[in-house]
Amino acid sequence: MATPGAHVGDAHRLSEVAAALAAPTRAAMACLLLAGTAHTGRELARHVGVAPSTASEHLAHLLDAGLLAVEVQGRHRYYRLADAEVAALLERMLTALPEPPSVAELPGPRLPAGMAFARSCYDHLAGRLGVALHDRLVELDAIRVGPDATTLTEGGVAVLADMGVTAARERTRPLVRPCLDWSQRRHHLAGTVGARLLTTLLERRWLLRNTTRPRELRLSRTGRDGLRAHLGIEVS
Repeated sequence: MATPGAHVGDAHRLSEVAAALAAPTRAAMACLLLAGTAHTGRELARHVGVAPSTASEHLAHLLDAGLLAVEVQGRHRYYRLADAEVAALLERMLTALPEPPSVAELPGPRLPAGMAFARSCYDHLAGRLGVALHDRLVELDAIRVGPDATTLTEGGVAVLADMGVTAARERTRPLVRPCLDWSQRRHHLAGTVGARLLTTLLERRWLLRNTTRPRELRLSRTGRDGLRAHLGIEVS
């Protein structure tokens, strides 16, 4: 039998994280950093509409809770999510949260059209395009979704290599992993391959970031042609 106070440490940690995300400004900063990019305090302040001094106080809370990491380059301090596990936690929270009663009758969360179409989910692709890519890779038997695990096939390695995506394993994360898309209520592709796929699409400029909303991604004409040629995907 567990002794009284055995889970005090876990409870304290949970309350610390909950408190860090309780302020709408801090939650907005965390959601912005789900793009996987790093930002200075001034950039984050401008994005969430607060003074730089106020942003610094909020960022200190997030750092103390272990949700952010900071890197100093010259006179600038760049903030990002601490790691992929923190990003996954935030995405799972967004998935699990019930919708407000006023929009409960709608088929899904309300998002700007661009964000609903394609956005970065930390280091991999989400939105309708991310779901379409996941589903197409399943159709091509490039990835196989089982009851206990998702696997990358030999054919999948070849399909990805043809697009310039390497599929080397990393010790710290699975090669492929389904990630429930909170806006589509279906899976998109995460894991090492999901991250490298997004990086490749950005490097080849098949996808372009929105300058004012870093998480939002736009499919270029080259990207439309490339997805059609390599995967047979017609994007509407």
